[in-house]
Amino acid sequence: MSGEFSPNPNDPRVIRTRQLIQDAFFYHLNQKDFSAITVRDITQRATINRATFYAHFADKYELLESVLSFAFEEYVLKQIDVQAHLTEETLKQLVISLCNYHDSSNQCIKKYESVAPIFEENIKAQLEKLILELTTSQTDGAEPPKTLAYLATMLSWSIYGVTYRWNLEERQESPVELAERVVPFMLNGVGILNKIMP
Repeated sequence: MSGEFSPNPNDPRVIRTRQLIQDAFFYHLNQKDFSAITVRDITQRATINRATFYAHFADKYELLESVLSFAFEEYVLKQIDVQAHLTEETLKQLVISLCNYHDSSNQCIKKYESVAPIFEENIKAQLEKLILELTTSQTDGAEPPKTLAYLATMLSWSIYGVTYRWNLEERQESPVELAERVVPFMLNGVGILNKIMP
């Protein structure tokens, strides 16, 4: 949260104001590129003043990060058992969830290309963190932390890459079919998975 005070996130007025801000933001994302959107555009559409905007977000980048984190939680974290181990099924579910995330973003944001690089950075970072947590919980310190960090990076970038290409190529197969096809390559390409997966 930004500003001189942090609004109570459970206050109905705060929830309503944040929704107004997000709705105004999405409206403008469907009209023009992210780089052309100003805080003034958002506040005018949301019918709030700039001080109110800044009480919730430092700038439009923090607003975008908030929207992306929420979407990642809805489309990925709620679909995965974060207490589970990293298994072939978990990897498949991650691929399917990311496909759904891309599909939803395309439907919600007409000017998707203008935010795609920011989406990519955000998704890969969140995926990497999730995969690192899943692998660390099942190795009991047997693997060096640096090795697990590299593994998390490779898998997160691979999952993002194949789902982004799937989206770019107009989703010619179902998310389940894609997962079934690519996860075995991931497993074969990353030998350490054979040691740590149950």
